[in-house]
Amino acid sequence: MQAFRASLLRFADDSAALFEPDGLLVIGPDACGRQVVRAAGNYKALAGDFAGVGIEHLPGRILAPGFIDLHVHFPQIDVIGSPADGLLPWLENFTFPHEARFANADYAESMASVFLDELRRHGVTTALTFCTSHPASVDALLSESQRRGLRMIAGKVLQDRHSPDGVRDDTEQSLVDTEALIGRWHGRGRLGYAITPRFAPSCTEAQLRGAGELAARHGDVWIQSHVAENKDEVRWARELFPDARSYLAVYEGFGLLRERAIYAHCIHFDDDDRALMRDTGAAAAVSPTSNLFLGSGFFDYEGARRIGFRHGLASDVGGGTSFSPFHTMLAAYYVGREGQTKPGLSLQPQNLWWQHTAGAAQALGLGGVIGNLQPGCEADFLVLDPKATPLLARKTANARSLDELLFSLIVLGDDRVIERVVVDGVAWRPPYNRRQEFPR
Repeated sequence: MQAFRASLLRFADDSAALFEPDGLLVIGPDACGRQVVRAAGNYKALAGDFAGVGIEHLPGRILAPGFIDLHVHFPQIDVIGSPADGLLPWLENFTFPHEARFANADYAESMASVFLDELRRHGVTTALTFCTSHPASVDALLSESQRRGLRMIAGKVLQDRHSPDGVRDDTEQSLVDTEALIGRWHGRGRLGYAITPRFAPSCTEAQLRGAGELAARHGDVWIQSHVAENKDEVRWARELFPDARSYLAVYEGFGLLRERAIYAHCIHFDDDDRALMRDTGAAAAVSPTSNLFLGSGFFDYEGARRIGFRHGLASDVGGGTSFSPFHTMLAAYYVGREGQTKPGLSLQPQNLWWQHTAGAAQALGLGGVIGNLQPGCEADFLVLDPKATPLLARKTANARSLDELLFSLIVLGDDRVIERVVVDGVAWRPPYNRRQEFPR
């Protein structure tokens, strides 16, 4: 077993943050050999129970759950920051040409290392990930994830129409490839598979029907797609599926709304859509930096809370502009303040942090497994340095409450705050950015 003494951040079942200024975290193997949290809480209350375990003291640091990214595109690293008038021109002019390169297995393998390095550098220990339409892209990402011991969920994109040569796939072969990939990767170590229609307009009815049939046969895999991101896209979906009540209802008609189904964006919804998400157990991946960058609109937090459906935060790289959960949480705060039907909603720092950890785990159907530091959770956590930069050091030193401390990190933090990343009990330290002491 390993034990760590520092401040400790975790979450109660009702999403409230639990904070121990002087905490103890103990990790070790469970009966199945997985590295899990064995104990977490106040140092004085627990230390006597672990007298035989060497304790690493980390004064001034915070132990926190690893971040979960609910929606990110592995092949879009080099698309970040590409200028476009909106979603559909951005796909046509930048995204599709770049994704075509992933037909080359060697290129996909080289990019998998770059992508996973970026996630880890920013403290993301679990991600739900789009690959490309090429099976080799899934093999590249998941094999490298397995080598690193990561919990990673990914899928081959399905897109058999309205897509250019190089990324458009064949209907029947795409479904055969998807089932083969499920058999090869799902449940292997800490890996999972997600059935991945790119978005309804890019898929024929035959492909969507086949995806629904796969989902019915493999009830424990995930489903991921996009919905109601952009008004032009919504109009296009209505034209292509005129019998569906709404864009979201298209997926329902093909059996693609259920537990473990994650839909990115969910912006242009009405209350019937929100109720459908709630009643089917599907969840939204809220992607604020992407929505702001592409001018897509604002996720309606007030509507989500009023109707009550699961949601969590996502980077949506490369439409999103940063891998950093701190940047994502800050963008979500902006959306809450300015982008609501009733402007002025203030998302609390504890809730923002929950949306990127324990709340995202609940959205994935993995509550109590990842995204938290309660006993029994997998041992994925971060050592955070709240004095990583001069301004952050001044701000956090003067924090009078947990909300002030967390909000200082959200507003001023970046990858320099991530001092250590522990994945499945194994630690990694960024090879740069060792803290200096700054005068106050």
